[in-house]
Amino acid sequence: MDFSYSEKTEQLCAQLRNFMEDHVVPRIGQWSEEIHGGTFPVSFMEDLKNLAKAEGLWNLFLPHLRDGEPGTQLTNLEYAPLAEIMGRIPWSSEVFNCSAPDTGNMEVLHMFGSEAQKEQWLTPLLNGEIRSAFAMTEPDVASSDATNIQTAITRDGDDYIINGRKWFITNAHHPNCRIFIVMGKTDFAADTHRQQSMVLVPMDTPGLELVRNITTINHHSPEGHSEVLFRDVRVPVSNLIANEGDGFMIAQARLGPGRIHHCMRAIGMSEVCLELMVARSQERKTFGKYLYQHGSIAEWIARSRIEIEQARLLVLKAASLIDQVGARRARKEISMIKVVAPTLLTTIADRAMQVFGAMGVSPDTPLADFYTGGRVLRFADGPDEVHLQTIARLELKESQDNLLNIAKYLTPLER
Repeated sequence: MDFSYSEKTEQLCAQLRNFMEDHVVPRIGQWSEEIHGGTFPVSFMEDLKNLAKAEGLWNLFLPHLRDGEPGTQLTNLEYAPLAEIMGRIPWSSEVFNCSAPDTGNMEVLHMFGSEAQKEQWLTPLLNGEIRSAFAMTEPDVASSDATNIQTAITRDGDDYIINGRKWFITNAHHPNCRIFIVMGKTDFAADTHRQQSMVLVPMDTPGLELVRNITTINHHSPEGHSEVLFRDVRVPVSNLIANEGDGFMIAQARLGPGRIHHCMRAIGMSEVCLELMVARSQERKTFGKYLYQHGSIAEWIARSRIEIEQARLLVLKAASLIDQVGARRARKEISMIKVVAPTLLTTIADRAMQVFGAMGVSPDTPLADFYTGGRVLRFADGPDEVHLQTIARLELKESQDNLLNIAKYLTPLER
């Protein structure tokens, strides 16, 4: 199994790193000032997007990008190191039109949208002209199991009427958000995995209400982790994506690559945490010694490097499997890295915060934001417990054929 990057990927990585150093890193301070000053989107984002598009660093995440569509066609394995580089500065993904949930929504429309839906919504998304949101999670049910959702999508002649409440809907408060993909139930009596459907709901549809932008661990995201109310929202039947009852299947197709995109970016953030930890440990002294000269700090540094390398290899394996056999057959590896990467990020961010002391929990470093992002990621796209259950179930299933072979490793007691 060869995870060495192709020449194409190496060239793109070098190009992306140079772009980040030349154009994104110098804007970190300005981004913070504008966000905390109430300016969003930031004033320079469109300039950076146009520059990235001109340099060919655009829509890097779609393996099946078609001729004539804007972007660079890459496999999941080729995209992995690029997502890691972008993850070092979380807001930079938008510069390259690689932000969630737009990436997943573009994949859904690319795979399942009608030609009319693609023309109206996919094209402007691919061009970076609009933003979008994906509305699945609900406050009153355990939405990690999509069969639990209760939002009703009811047929009324040539329309669907949508009623329900969603929350933690990323991007819903973004001023450029123009379209929702809403997951609800079109048939509550159908088989469990055929009740759900997905429909397109334009942002300006009557009855769609943004209730609030929910903070996460008191962290405010200007694009929103929003609570959204759908009250008698009416859209034409032509806004249905694929067929009635296809919603669960579409969600599984969407979440596979999306989950490891999060993990790729988490590894990039973990690298920054380690770099900051190492730098701080060499400039601060306690009790007459530099911090790195204390055994506990040296161990944190070493363990962090080991854990990052392990997680990166597992991400690359999952990405490679998705490319080779599809997300469904790679679901164990996807679940494995979805458990590992967020915990990796919170662990290394926590160590780095401890090395920095009070400064580590201040806005003077990105550590607190990284920790918050990692902690939220432990239940975004499915909580750890669900993924662990999936891994165990698949492991048990795979072991059934090996039960007889295990006997040869057992030594019976002499009687």
